[in-house]
Amino acid sequence: MIDLHCHSTFSDGSLTPEQLVDEADKIGLAALALTDHDTVAGLPRLLAAAAGRPVRAVPGVELSVDCSSGVMHMLGYWMDVVNPELVRQLEWVRDARAMRNRTMLEKLNALGFAMTWDEVQACAGEDVVGRPHFAQVMLQKGYAKDKNEVFDKWLGNGKPAYVDRARLTAAAAVALIRQAGGVAVLAHPFSLRIGKDAMASLFFELAAAGLAGVECYYAEHSAESTKEYLAMARQADLVPTGGSDFHGEVAPGIRLGVGFGGLNVPDAVLAALEARRG
Repeated sequence: MIDLHCHSTFSDGSLTPEQLVDEADKIGLAALALTDHDTVAGLPRLLAAAAGRPVRAVPGVELSVDCSSGVMHMLGYWMDVVNPELVRQLEWVRDARAMRNRTMLEKLNALGFAMTWDEVQACAGEDVVGRPHFAQVMLQKGYAKDKNEVFDKWLGNGKPAYVDRARLTAAAAVALIRQAGGVAVLAHPFSLRIGKDAMASLFFELAAAGLAGVECYYAEHSAESTKEYLAMARQADLVPTGGSDFHGEVAPGIRLGVGFGGLNVPDAVLAALEARRG
C-alpha cells in the first residue's frame, strides 16, 4: 500500500515531515509522497527522515492551476527542487498568495472584523498562510460559530472577503514539472465538477500536453467514480495513481494511507508512474 498525496506543516497539514514518515512506517506504507501546496521546502526533511527506513519517500508538490471550471490541482513528483525555473515559478506563486492574503485581510477589516496580520501568521505557524488561518482567527474572536459559517458567509468563492490569485495554466504547470525532471498527475478529478464526456476530453487534452497520470484512487472518490476514472485513464494512456490527501487534524476523518478507511492504492502504481520520468 502506498500514499502519493499528503501535506505537512510546510503547507496546510498538522504533522511535520518527520511525523509523516513515522506514521507511514507505523502503518506499513511502502511509499509516501509529500505534496505540499506550492512549496518544496519540506522535502529535504522528508527524505532525511525516511533514509534507512522501510518506507520510500517520494518528493512531490501540489500546484493550484487555472482551468475553465475554476481551479485544478496538479501534482508533480521527482522534480529537481533547485531547477531555476521551478524555483522562480514557485516564488511567483507564493508572492501572488501573499498579495492575496494582504488584500483579504483588508477586506475583512473593512467588513468590521478586527484582526491583524500577526494574529493570522500566529495561527499558521510554519504553514503557508491561507483562508483556514483567517477563519481560525475569526473563530478565536467569536465572529462565527464554526469554519463552515466563515466560508459560507465571508471567505468562500464569491463571498465578500474572497480574493482570487494568479495561477499557472494547466499546460504550463505540466510543462514546468516536466522541465524540472518530474512527472505530472491530475489530482482528485471529481473536484472539477464536470461531466463524464468533458472529463474524458480533458484527460486526452492534458495527456497530449505531457500529463503522466490521474489520481483515480482518492479518499473522496466513490467506487463508481474510481471505476470510471480508471477506464478514462486507460483510454488516454495515463497512469492511474492515488493518495489520501492527508492533512492531519485539519481533516481528522481522513487517515494516512487509507483515507476514510477504504482507500488502497496498489504498490504497482509507483513503478508505472516512475517509468514516465524523463
